[in-house]
Amino acid sequence: MKAKAALILIVFLFAAAIPVFAQPGQDLSRYDVLKEPRITQLPAAKMLVVEAKGDPGVSSGPAFGLLFKVFFSIPGARMAPPRARWNADLKIPKDQWVGRFALPIPDGGTLPAGSSGAKIEVWEYGDVAEVLHSGSYADVGPSIQKLMMFIASKGYVVSGPHEEEYLRGPESGPNTADYRTIIRFQVKKK
Repeated sequence: MKAKAALILIVFLFAAAIPVFAQPGQDLSRYDVLKEPRITQLPAAKMLVVEAKGDPGVSSGPAFGLLFKVFFSIPGARMAPPRARWNADLKIPKDQWVGRFALPIPDGGTLPAGSSGAKIEVWEYGDVAEVLHSGSYADVGPSIQKLMMFIASKGYVVSGPHEEEYLRGPESGPNTADYRTIIRFQVKKK
């Protein structure tokens, strides 16, 4: 029951944070370039982070709930698509995965008093490989495989955690075919 309540809370928070995600019908065509994998460079980003261990289907709701609660108390914070990093080998059972759920914050942003369970970190990027996944979070496997094959074909190897940036998710309604997620890995030349 707690997991269901947490899921309802996170769906509400997603919907309430209007500019965070693309709304149904909102134009996401600027991301069309990511339908095919690419390697690009991204600058480091200051992030508000909440860490949670366990199956993402269970742990992400409470983690995003806390993340948004703290985020909305940071003066000057402006909404952007949330991100998550996974420091887990896909061969490890999902209940042992560690997810780091995050939102970018301004360089001068500080952690409000009483923000237990959240921290501020700088996420390094540099060279990254990324691709746009359309559809359910449960069906990212082929998109990840496509990205991994692209990375290898360009003479790169993965050098950082699996990252997802959520452009459109549960707030767009029950049709998971409408979900849009950027799958990203830091990479380096072999």
